[in-house]
Amino acid sequence: MTTLVFGHKAPDTDSTGSPIIWAWYLNEVKKEAAEAVLLGEPNTEAAFMLEKWDLPKPTIIEDVATDAPVVIVDTNNPAELPASINSADIRAIIDHHKLVGGLETKGPIDITMRPVACTATIMHDLIGADMANAPDWIKATMLTCILSDTLEFRSPTTTDADKALAETLAAELGLSIADYAAEMFAAKSDVSAFSDAELIRMDSKEYEVDGTKFRVSVLETTAPSIPLDRKDSLMASMVDVAKEDGVDQVLLFVVDIIKEEATLLVPNELVKSVAQKSFGASAEGDTVVLPGVMSRKKQIIPNLKV
Repeated sequence: MTTLVFGHKAPDTDSTGSPIIWAWYLNEVKKEAAEAVLLGEPNTEAAFMLEKWDLPKPTIIEDVATDAPVVIVDTNNPAELPASINSADIRAIIDHHKLVGGLETKGPIDITMRPVACTATIMHDLIGADMANAPDWIKATMLTCILSDTLEFRSPTTTDADKALAETLAAELGLSIADYAAEMFAAKSDVSAFSDAELIRMDSKEYEVDGTKFRVSVLETTAPSIPLDRKDSLMASMVDVAKEDGVDQVLLFVVDIIKEEATLLVPNELVKSVAQKSFGASAEGDTVVLPGVMSRKKQIIPNLKV
């Protein structure tokens, strides 16, 4: 039976690339049938990676069958996984996020969770000596995932292991990290074709803080004026998205990769209070700039207060 390998819903580059990497490893090294799949359309940067390296887009699935063998990567949060995940046969979890809880397995499994910036960094270590047989497209996928998750080493989640591996992979591929990252971030910033709701959900996770349910959305871009020029319509759409998704409030952060700061949209008094209590920021208008804030995982989620 083929093992399905997938990451979280609203797949970013790491949740698109890491399933591809691990499916290659299972198929070619372990000689176990595996298929990389996605839980939604990849974002623009992930789509760039697929096109750049001539990789077929993995099949998008809605749910998993009972007892289907699966490997979960880049998340361990049931809210970010298929509805029937606990009826599947979870064989392994490879992740770099905090342990959330709620997953159930049929028996003991392999779990690898490490405090690095990217799942692909963990996979490189797990694959070990077999990386000598990895084709360039696997190395390129790993490099893309690392540069994406670290924002070219600007993110505070970046570790020495992530940076050293990226530099090694780039050298092996004959790539300039600066030039390649600029290509990636240009693709990530090209969001003009997306509706407001699509932008809000593009890189988004649900979190509950003291009984208040938030959808915490991040837009990482080198052209923040593109989404910020749409802030009025985005804030109007946030109301509809919150209602449709069963949350109390959408928090939308536009991360300026170059300036290394985030702009939080402030549509109402609740978000104004969140900005003050969480970041010590006083919002006078409908936006507030948060200098140095780059990471949802390390700087936004841990600080949220209502």
